[in-house]
Amino acid sequence: MAISKAMIVFPLLCFLFSTISAFSQPNTLLCNQTEKHALLSFKRALYDPAHRLSSWSAQEDCCEWNGVYCHNITGRVIKLDLINLGSSNLSLGGKVSPALLQLEFLNYLDLSFNDFGGTPIPNFLGSMQTLTSLNLFYASFGGLIPPQLGNLSNLHSLGLGGYSSYESQLYVENLGWISHLSSLECLLMLEVDLHREVHWLESTSMLSSLSELYLIECKLDNMSPSLGYVNFTSLTALDLARNHFNHEIPNWLFNLSTSLLDLDLSHNSLKGHIPSTILELRYLNDLDLSYNQLTGQIPEHLGQLKHLELLSLGDNSFDGPIPSSLGNLSSLISLYLCGNRLNGTLPSSLGLLSNLLILYIGNNSLADTISEVHFHRLSKLKYLYLSSTSLILKVKSNWVPPFQLEYLSMSSCQMGPNFPTWLQTQASLQDLDISNSGIVDKAPTWFWKWASHLEHIDLSDNQISGDLSGVWLNNTSIYLNSNCFTGLSPALSPNVIVLNMANNSFSGPISHFLCQKLNGRSKLEALDLSNNDLSGELPLCWKSWQSLTHVNLGNNNFSGKIPESIGSLFSLKALHLQNNGLSGSIPSSLQDCTSLGLLDLSGNKLLGNIPNWIGELTDLKALCLRSNKFIGEIPSQICQLSSLTVLDVSDNELSGIIPRCLNNFSLMATRDTPDDLFTDLEYSSYELEGLVLVTVGRELEYKGILKYVRMVDLSSNNLSGSIPTELSQLFGLRFLNLSRNHLMGRIPEKIGRVTSLLSLDLSTNHLSGEIPQSLADLTFLNRLNLSYNQFRGRIPLSTQLQSFDAFSYIGNAQLCGAPLTKNCTEDDESQGRDTIDENEEGSEMRWFYISMGLGFIVGFWGVCGTLIFKKNWRYAYFQFLYDVRDWVYVAVAIRLNWFHDNLRRLLGKQKY
Repeated sequence: MAISKAMIVFPLLCFLFSTISAFSQPNTLLCNQTEKHALLSFKRALYDPAHRLSSWSAQEDCCEWNGVYCHNITGRVIKLDLINLGSSNLSLGGKVSPALLQLEFLNYLDLSFNDFGGTPIPNFLGSMQTLTSLNLFYASFGGLIPPQLGNLSNLHSLGLGGYSSYESQLYVENLGWISHLSSLECLLMLEVDLHREVHWLESTSMLSSLSELYLIECKLDNMSPSLGYVNFTSLTALDLARNHFNHEIPNWLFNLSTSLLDLDLSHNSLKGHIPSTILELRYLNDLDLSYNQLTGQIPEHLGQLKHLELLSLGDNSFDGPIPSSLGNLSSLISLYLCGNRLNGTLPSSLGLLSNLLILYIGNNSLADTISEVHFHRLSKLKYLYLSSTSLILKVKSNWVPPFQLEYLSMSSCQMGPNFPTWLQTQASLQDLDISNSGIVDKAPTWFWKWASHLEHIDLSDNQISGDLSGVWLNNTSIYLNSNCFTGLSPALSPNVIVLNMANNSFSGPISHFLCQKLNGRSKLEALDLSNNDLSGELPLCWKSWQSLTHVNLGNNNFSGKIPESIGSLFSLKALHLQNNGLSGSIPSSLQDCTSLGLLDLSGNKLLGNIPNWIGELTDLKALCLRSNKFIGEIPSQICQLSSLTVLDVSDNELSGIIPRCLNNFSLMATRDTPDDLFTDLEYSSYELEGLVLVTVGRELEYKGILKYVRMVDLSSNNLSGSIPTELSQLFGLRFLNLSRNHLMGRIPEKIGRVTSLLSLDLSTNHLSGEIPQSLADLTFLNRLNLSYNQFRGRIPLSTQLQSFDAFSYIGNAQLCGAPLTKNCTEDDESQGRDTIDENEEGSEMRWFYISMGLGFIVGFWGVCGTLIFKKNWRYAYFQFLYDVRDWVYVAVAIRLNWFHDNLRRLLGKQKY
């Protein structure tokens, strides 16, 4: 979280101003035993995982303990300084014991930068009347600030709040108790919720001795702009940054003319102009009005504030030129004007600011040719930011600047066409960004050796050439992309974290690059060699690069199989291997890359089935397998990828039906886009992951807006069956392409519920029936293709569907109505209805026969299956059949004998 500059200087200046001489003298007396036992009780209540208080032993003099300071004459404890200046692992926690009340002469208590887990500030601190300095800054206290602190009438400095991971933020109901701190000189509240207190200004202005007031990010929403006067008679520093002031700069600020030195109102919503009455603050040293909504021109009269050392007006809506009067601010150390609408020329008077250390004027509409005169006296300049302007730098080839920069950013400025030779004079430079600066030249031989001491280097988007085969790169982050570099890939130091050499003309294999012997363990996280002429097989030595999280080797000429060793990149988040000549199957080792969020293997010769284990990569957001030779069915396990937003398996040889469980893609089922979607795939502050997708009938690159894409593309396969109705539940879907398959049946009736659809392509299938009326509800649809199917009847009337040309509907002989030239007749419409009835009747008959078949199968296997697998049942069953057989045999025999006897009797009677 960004913080104000006050938060850096405050612990050093505001809480370390006590009587230093009293603490610097060696202790000559043993500490008081009562206070010693009190401190031991205090220690027992604390949580000290790092044993910072290990010196607090009952056998030692407590005046020698770490953080304990005693008076050099009386031996009484007067200062307890337990500030944590190390890592969070060194934090104290637990409970603040009331045993501190026994330290009768304690005047300084500092528990800052520890972690008390959101527990409330103890009320008893308000009873420690001897305290002159209380610092609980960044100590993770929470809840209501006890008003008992108002009893500390001797308090000179008070620090509360600071970012905590706990939900129980510090807050006040009423700030009236502040007015009782009559001796208070320095007050800091950071991220303390003060929105309930509307009279904060009245309460704090009653402190006549207050000289420094810092209320940073405290949810204040009103500075009482109507007030003409506020009684801050001693105020020298006022910091109200990061609040919610939605009004103009109040006039009462300019009545503090005799005292105010530092004024910070940054990161608010202040409106209007900078008033001329600001000249009343004639002793002002620091003025920070950045990140507001201020308008108009930067006033010329700011040049009369002769004592200004820091002027920050960036990220507002100022227009017009930079006032030349700013060259009169001879004490100015930092000038920040970035992110406005400033235009015109760059005043040469700025070159007279001999004390200037920081000059940030980028991200404006400045258009000027600048030369040596603009830097004439800037001998102390360390940080120069001119990026995103239309400035043209024209200096002599032998120019030696008067400064030694540490940071230089001139992206999008015109420095070329020649490579700037004056850079080799900058021995202290750490960050260099001269991207997109119009350089059309060969990188000089001295450059790479000189650049080896840089931490960050960006030469991208120029036309810089040179063979880098023998170059050794040693920078933390390197951007050489979009240039004309040639040769083999350069050698790499283990210190490199980001290497982007995309869009060049590097050639040959990369085995020498990736299989080189490193002098130490590699730190490389991002590797982008895409869009070059690299060839050969992918090397096997990926285990040496296990810190890699992003790999992009797309759009080269690699061949062979994807090596199994690539699965050893356990931290891998994004893998691009698209548009090469890779063959074989997807290596099973990739299932070990459980953090994988983007996988692009499109445009290769990969074959086999899409593996079932793909469903185990639950972080996967984008899966692109387009234009390969995959066969078989789309595995149902793919539905386990609930975070998936892009699924592209088009142009393969997949068969079977479309899985009905695609509605499990929960991020496609919502119209909301999480703010952090794809941010975990970023590998620097300005490098976003991107994809080239076919969305509206042509290839487009989605980079910054990739998180808004919701896409399912199953086109150009051999899929059959019907379109699952579950697709209608993907309410956030924007691109759906099922064209060039063998799909049958009707378009789902509820397709109109997917109101976010921008493109729908169902062409070249065997779909039939009428076009559903709900399709007219897709008001954002800008591409529709239903051609070459078997649709019948009238095209539904709507502004949307008639806005597409006839090519969206051709190839459906029995379709009629605008925009087709075929008019609909009653026969066409009744035929469409009859077709529906026939389809429904046929559907009912199909279900009848299916039911009969299922009934037979269930009945048959219910008996036969049981007899096969149950031996005792089988014996009993056949014994039953034998018994039935015997019974039938006996019954029939008896019946036949009876019949024969009767027949004989009958014949005997006839004989006589």
